[in-house]
Amino acid sequence: QVQLVESGGGWVQAGGSLRLSCAASGSIFSIGTMGWYRQAPGKQRELVATITGGGNTNYADSVKGRFTISRDNAKKRVDLQMNSLKPEDTAVYYCNSRILAVATMFSEDYWGQGTQVTVSS
Repeated sequence: QVQLVESGGGWVQAGGSLRLSCAASGSIFSIGTMGWYRQAPGKQRELVATITGGGNTNYADSVKGRFTISRDNAKKRVDLQMNSLKPEDTAVYYCNSRILAVATMFSEDYWGQGTQVTVSS
């Protein structure tokens, strides 16, 4: 019964900051790469940032220098610190995690429900 629950979305003025959090719960054996994706209205879902179990990070060019992804393995959580936000960052943000569940012992991608981020000019 693995789930990813997101929090931290909201409204912010351009130049402001938000911090998104995503916590995994359920019967989890291990967690691999975790990441954040976003989808704006009328557009395809795109990768924002990922972080491996060893802490290696990767960012979309559009957010480099502004966003920081991190994880807390003890809390089974991945965060996305978003600074210097721009109106074009407005989208629904989704948490993603590669999880080996106890019930299946099979590694699969899990997705959060999505959280809205709106940046006004």
